[in-house]
Amino acid sequence: MNRPKIVILGGGFGGLAAARALSGAADVTVVDRHNYQTFLPLLYQVSTAGLAADHVAYPIRGALRKTSVKFRMASPISIDHQTKEVKLDSSENLKFDHLIVALGSVTADFGIAGVKEFSLGMKSVSEALTIRAEIMRRFEDLCRLEDGSKFFVTVIGGGPTGVEMAGAISELIRGPLKLDQETVAKNIQVTLVEAGPRLLPPFAPSLSARTKKDLEKLDVQVLLNSAVKELLDGKVILKDGTELPSQITIWAAGVKGSDAMKQLNLPVEANRVAVEATMQVKNYPYLWALGDIAGAKGQDGSPLPMVAPVAIQQGKFIAKQIKKVIEGKKLDNFKYLDKGSMATIGRNKAVVQVRWFKLAGPLAWLVWLWLHLFYLLGGRNKIGTLADWTWNYLTFDRGNRHIMDS
Repeated sequence: MNRPKIVILGGGFGGLAAARALSGAADVTVVDRHNYQTFLPLLYQVSTAGLAADHVAYPIRGALRKTSVKFRMASPISIDHQTKEVKLDSSENLKFDHLIVALGSVTADFGIAGVKEFSLGMKSVSEALTIRAEIMRRFEDLCRLEDGSKFFVTVIGGGPTGVEMAGAISELIRGPLKLDQETVAKNIQVTLVEAGPRLLPPFAPSLSARTKKDLEKLDVQVLLNSAVKELLDGKVILKDGTELPSQITIWAAGVKGSDAMKQLNLPVEANRVAVEATMQVKNYPYLWALGDIAGAKGQDGSPLPMVAPVAIQQGKFIAKQIKKVIEGKKLDNFKYLDKGSMATIGRNKAVVQVRWFKLAGPLAWLVWLWLHLFYLLGGRNKIGTLADWTWNYLTFDRGNRHIMDS
């Protein structure tokens, strides 16, 4: 009996989880435009010289080494539903019985003018290296001028990514850059802009308040109820008319499903692929979607968050669903088990929330460190990351302050 052919578009958390779970039951091929998986939760530390870039990237072939799963480095161009083939830009056509779409997300600009032209995103290693290079390049410019010029960095978006980025940039300034040239470092100002009334909206109000207080202790200027109207070169304009000087603007205000979903002519709902409760793409029972690109909803009817735990759970769930299809069994509806949320603000500062349980401070920071090490792929990456963190903590220095963008 021929084993079913399954193609997985995307080698992120969810795609790899599904591939591993299906490897013994089907002929599985993973397709990704990179030959590595990026550990997105720690990407901001690459941006702020806390980690080397290769510590947050792991070869996909290495992750699949002990399985029968095949890998193709390519991007999908189109889906032929009649022949059940997906066409790749590598000039290869892959036949499938089931196709899993796990293509992740891209930066969402919400139609705000200037976001694409004048801000830096946080969705890839190359973008992280660009942010790091820009910060260090501006710092070197000020060191050369030595005329007391100010340098403004603005982070837009008060969710976990924005909070972690703002805190990490401030610690970079207060630590290594201050040690390098104190007179220049004190002239760098970090501002965090949030459109809503508080930071970290999914968290309890008490943790939002604690986060704001901790950031302000790090000399981060926090602006709440400050929606962005437009970005210009060297300037952020708010809807109330306020103009903020900004030599570097980092956009962490939101993401949407990958643009590939439109190219592949998949049904779209609220900027994500429309799916049934079974995680099948609407109108296409042999197509499945998971992770950031999938418009799955929670029990309260709201879209599930675009975080790694959701993608991992959906990847394992879809693998079980496909096995049920193969065996002719009834499908289940996906139910997300929320294991909590966390964000780190800086050295010994973090917040953790698991349902009613809330934690903040050094213990929350240690929990954050341990969990991120646990989910990081590869022993070398775990050891390298732990070594970098230990060095940074003990010396207040960061050795990855290289300008290495293209």
